[in-house]
Amino acid sequence: MSFASIYPLYIQKAERKGRLKTEVNQIIQWLTGYNEKELGEQLKQEVDFETFIKEAPQLNPCRTLIQGVVCGVRVEDIKESTMQEIRYLDKMIDELASGKVMEKILRQ
Repeated sequence: MSFASIYPLYIQKAERKGRLKTEVNQIIQWLTGYNEKELGEQLKQEVDFETFIKEAPQLNPCRTLIQGVVCGVRVEDIKESTMQEIRYLDKMIDELASGKVMEKILRQ
């Protein structure tokens, strides 16, 4: 599955709840280390999710502070690393859509 096919769904989810595309991008950039230009390139190239994660310039070390349930599974308990990274992103987008402030979403 390409990251580019999921990205618009993240945007839609956020915008339905009154949040912004720039906030979604900020979360993605915080998690992966991609800058705006690099993120755009990944979207244009339609890389799969695994490649998107593996080629991330710098996965944020604070991402391990992300906890909670996504799709009925606790993200901190996921053993497969790529799936855990994907679920970290899903959890952060869920938090954005639920109205959480960015300072709390972007763990320090």
